[in-house]
Amino acid sequence: MVVPSPSPIRSKKTKAVGIPVIDLSLNRSAIAELIVNACEDYGFFKVVNHGVPKEIIGRLEEEGLSFFAKPSSEKQKAGPASPFGYGCKNIGFNGDRGELEYLLLHTNPVSISERSKAISNDPTEFSCAVTDYIQGVRELCCEILDLIGEGLWLQDKMVFSRMIRDVHSDSVIRVNHYPAVKDVKEWDPCDPIGFGEHSDPQILTILRSNDVPGLQIRLRDGLWVPVPPDPTEFCVFVGDALEAMTNGRLMSVRHRALTSSVKARLSMMYFGAPPLNAWISPLPDMVSPQKPSLYRPFSWVEYKKAAYSLRLGDRRLDLFKINTSSTGDKVEL
Repeated sequence: MVVPSPSPIRSKKTKAVGIPVIDLSLNRSAIAELIVNACEDYGFFKVVNHGVPKEIIGRLEEEGLSFFAKPSSEKQKAGPASPFGYGCKNIGFNGDRGELEYLLLHTNPVSISERSKAISNDPTEFSCAVTDYIQGVRELCCEILDLIGEGLWLQDKMVFSRMIRDVHSDSVIRVNHYPAVKDVKEWDPCDPIGFGEHSDPQILTILRSNDVPGLQIRLRDGLWVPVPPDPTEFCVFVGDALEAMTNGRLMSVRHRALTSSVKARLSMMYFGAPPLNAWISPLPDMVSPQKPSLYRPFSWVEYKKAAYSLRLGDRRLDLFKINTSSTGDKVEL
């Protein structure tokens, strides 16, 4: 659900920097302030004491590893990802590629149940593992969004989470598997891209990975920061839709995943999204004479269509900016 970097990875520098880690067991008002600060400074943070049972996390990880361990011919039966199902190397529909394979599923239980038949030898077990995980991370996602609403002093503090809880929410879950370098043919050590630079189009992303490094976020100055792996934590990413709704105060974070030379990396992402017919625009609380609206209103389905028309690293929100000078980047929607 993300739509490679226009410049080669080898031209980007990296540095070590402290990644915000927020303890969700702290005082609520303190947490809200910390989360908003992290979203403003990084568009990203990690959470501990998140309340998602480790048994639920472990079950989905086991199911994912079991699937990716199958012969290629067996995995192909669950694909191609158009958009849901099994995909390998190809990312999206515009020629973007990475050294990974993945499962992409809509969070609708009926859709998961149907897809499970081509994914697992025990579809019921797989379906239960996925739906239980989704339930846990959806609650975490909504709690974080409500804390953001409180930290921003919004009149309607549940304006973000209400979209995620909507029965017609377009949220999806994706499980990425990045093989170790030793298992990758035609390896290019100068361009170790697992998943190229991008931002997530949705409202909020909740990611959990195993103990293998690879995830990096880009700071505002363009430098890349490695995110230390910790299977007990969740990573939280501000998405494009949240940036638009907060009128640019919270900026979506650009990130990428590099492959490891030692061990395969497995990551599980929950992308919290509104219903397809939901309208996205800067909230009245976030607009003032000093800070006029940056983006025109657009529907989520309109934004998805624009996202699919671009390559992975393109900044899609620029298409919806108000009074943006015409430079040939307009997309017919």
